[in-house]
Amino acid sequence: MLKTNSLSYTIKDKTLLHNISLAFKEGENFIILGENGSGKSTLAKLLCGLIPSEKKVLLQGQYLEKVDTKKRSQLINYMPSKFSLYDPYVTVNAYLNLSLYRSTPKEESIKEVLPQLQLLQYQETYASELSSGEQQLLLLASSMLQGATITIFDEPTRNLDPKKTKILFDILKKSDRFKQKILITHDLQFAYSLGYPILYLEDGVVSYFKDDFFTPKNLKHYFHDTIMIVDNYIVETL
Repeated sequence: MLKTNSLSYTIKDKTLLHNISLAFKEGENFIILGENGSGKSTLAKLLCGLIPSEKKVLLQGQYLEKVDTKKRSQLINYMPSKFSLYDPYVTVNAYLNLSLYRSTPKEESIKEVLPQLQLLQYQETYASELSSGEQQLLLLASSMLQGATITIFDEPTRNLDPKKTKILFDILKKSDRFKQKILITHDLQFAYSLGYPILYLEDGVVSYFKDDFFTPKNLKHYFHDTIMIVDNYIVETL
């Protein structure tokens, strides 16, 4: 179980999150929505320990700070919204080998994942030479191989064209490599199609956290007549 207790976060005299208390059941998937600057990525980084939470986050009954690094990597993983690499000459294969913390056979695991993401032909390519969309899928491959109990995806559809978005969608819906998924996204159609409960952040406060978010009443409240559902599709009223 992942739990927060009156979690707040302030930096440079600006409070980004206000007294958030949540309990996420084992295996419970959900999506975090909210406007830019509402605190979504900050919350995600606090949940996985990239930002110290000062004993406000518990993971399987332990304060996050008390869980050693190796154990934490097995329990929770954060997939960033943007690919970055310290060495431009690291190949795709070498990059993915860094994701294998446990005794899973490396070659078999990598060769299983890469075809699913249409990356097999790039195995010996420098990761820095991939397109931005291919790098985004490489981040996904890394997360699949790490196989953490909880995986947090920060804007996973960023830089993806429609075909690659469909690859991501199918992996999230069908792959058993992700036991529990937390997604941050601005892609409302993606969120609607996944059908997970929605956690909506407004100015650092949780204003909604349950199923049935995509109702006319909620769309009007949160998006002010800029969004509607037509024939089971999210439509922007531009």
